[in-house]
Amino acid sequence: MTEIFENIKKLYRFYAPTGELASFIEFFAESSAEETYRYVADSRFTIKMFPSWTPTCYLNLGPPYQLAIGAKRYQIQANTDVLILRNTTVERFNLPTDSIFTIKFYPGGLEAILGISQPPLIDQVVRLETVLPASLIQCVKQVDQFEQRIELLQHFFLNQYQQHKKVNHYRTFVADTIGTFEASGLVLNPGQLADRLFATSRTINRYFHRVVGISPKHYLSQLRIRAALSAYVADKNRFACEDYGYYDLSHFYKDVVKFTGHKVGQSR
Repeated sequence: MTEIFENIKKLYRFYAPTGELASFIEFFAESSAEETYRYVADSRFTIKMFPSWTPTCYLNLGPPYQLAIGAKRYQIQANTDVLILRNTTVERFNLPTDSIFTIKFYPGGLEAILGISQPPLIDQVVRLETVLPASLIQCVKQVDQFEQRIELLQHFFLNQYQQHKKVNHYRTFVADTIGTFEASGLVLNPGQLADRLFATSRTINRYFHRVVGISPKHYLSQLRIRAALSAYVADKNRFACEDYGYYDLSHFYKDVVKFTGHKVGQSR
């Protein structure tokens, strides 16, 4: 199954945080055995995800599975939990019996809550116990219910955030830039965004490298193609490429291939 082209979310249960954590954590998710069986039965399957630059934790609640990050493949054992940045294409090779609990942070969210900068995570697979207390990980695995796992993690993350809460100018500026880009309809370029935020192009570039790990041009172009492609897949008859800042469909199609490696209408 391929992200965006197919609805991979149908295999999972989701919870989106509210309150102070909502700005830093996109969601918690857990494999649904019932829904997985409904869609894949007893077959092996893959989950392919495109770059998002979102720090993501995978707690393994089931058997071993394989994880491919770019050209490298890793064997994730039953007792192994990992953190990755998702700065490149990621593919999981799953069994129907797999069970994975996911925590997906927004760019900069890991730093806001735990004080961990995300650029050093580029192309890395980090053992989760180097980031979260081993005792917390074990508690999360030992409880039976999805809601209980969420409660444990939210309590920990909120306490950590309150203890280290401080204004981070870099992170705030990047978040404001992303918000302004989204509010513009995903059409402003980094220079125009810098003008809106009373900054220079050099400043916006430096801040994005500091917080996200890539240039604003690269990150924002990925944000745009994700939104545009999702809209196209949802209803191609109503899709208007101009709404996402593309000159024409040819421009959009080229961006799809560049981002996903797939032609429009093609999936695996």
